[in-house]
Amino acid sequence: MKLNVKFLFLSIGLFLVELSIALFVRDNFIRPYVGDVLVVILIYCVIRTFVRRKIKLLPLYVFLFAVFVEILQFFDIVSLLRLENNVIAKTVIGSFFDWVDILCYFIGSVILMIIQRCCVMRCRQNRF
Repeated sequence: MKLNVKFLFLSIGLFLVELSIALFVRDNFIRPYVGDVLVVILIYCVIRTFVRRKIKLLPLYVFLFAVFVEILQFFDIVSLLRLENNVIAKTVIGSFFDWVDILCYFIGSVILMIIQRCCVMRCRQNRF
């Protein structure tokens, strides 16, 4: 399997940004909102690292996955799995359901769709 190096570096960079936000940012905007927008973009980049062919609806699929994880938070999946004392599990899965998180995931997915569409249009223009 050949990795897409561009998306690998984007994934690593976004992961480091997300990690920095989680560890060092204690505000009411970047941590809760920007972090949620970026996590959708991070998941997209990780998938594109391993899947080389373009998947037109991948931003939608990533959004649905993020919403699914948010729904698991609604049902307190961390406690159901008895992981409430596991800091990593609580950070990755999350522990609080919030409709605003879903809005942030949607915004991240829209950003991805716009970027993906711009790249397709640019590729078509370069062919001629």
